[in-house]
Amino acid sequence: MLRVWFILSIVAMAQKPDLHHYPIQIPRLTVPVAVDGDLSEWKARAHNDGVWDIARLRHTPWYDAARNRLTSHGNEPDPELDLSARYYTAWDSTYLYLGAEVTDNVNDVADPAHEPKRWYYKDAICWFIEAPRLAATKNFGEADNAFCFVIDARKPPYGAWWRHGAPGKTYIEEPIPQDAVAYTIRMRDKGFVLEARVRMDQTLAKSTPQWRAPRAGDVYGLEIVHTDPDGGDYGGHFIIYGRGDDDSTWGRAELVEPIEPVERKPK
Repeated sequence: MLRVWFILSIVAMAQKPDLHHYPIQIPRLTVPVAVDGDLSEWKARAHNDGVWDIARLRHTPWYDAARNRLTSHGNEPDPELDLSARYYTAWDSTYLYLGAEVTDNVNDVADPAHEPKRWYYKDAICWFIEAPRLAATKNFGEADNAFCFVIDARKPPYGAWWRHGAPGKTYIEEPIPQDAVAYTIRMRDKGFVLEARVRMDQTLAKSTPQWRAPRAGDVYGLEIVHTDPDGGDYGGHFIIYGRGDDDSTWGRAELVEPIEPVERKPK
């Protein structure tokens, strides 16, 4: 028993610290999920820490005004109406579940210099996942993944994109394999709902041999990037829980057991 405690202590010390001291706990799902653009069956059981907008972001430890910003054309509504969102993240033994409910005044998926990998020049939401969270600091490499969804209801071939590392490799760019992803975009007035699931053994396992089937207590790195050019150039976006491609700045996300929805007082 003492030997096991010692090994666990060494592993805990080797994990990168949470630079932001911001708690992220991602619950395991035990309910079935239909990827249909309606999050109601699972969103109350997922990680969701409220509405994010530029006013909230500016009070976070990872805020950088040069990177967390919105595009203004001079005649637009308040920044909170320009872009705000709730993000949902969960897991089970097979999938990561990713969702967002978004207010966005302009849907912009036009890129005059289009390349499939240029999701960041279009409306898109991207979950950056380091799995497992490694002690070594690196500028996107082994164990790093980015699952990016372009908010284009036509769902083009590049609409679900996978940037990832691998042993000795960085910035591999390719679509998420079709049999590893399902996603739906439901457009609505001044916004949209995104719902997605990504199969872990066909993605995270390819980025590092250190990945294993998920279990409660595992620690991943997490960052969310939400791009919103609104007809402008690169740089209109939110970066949440991190400071970019350096995975040492990403939040410390612990996989946890299922949670129940918040109870409300009866009448």
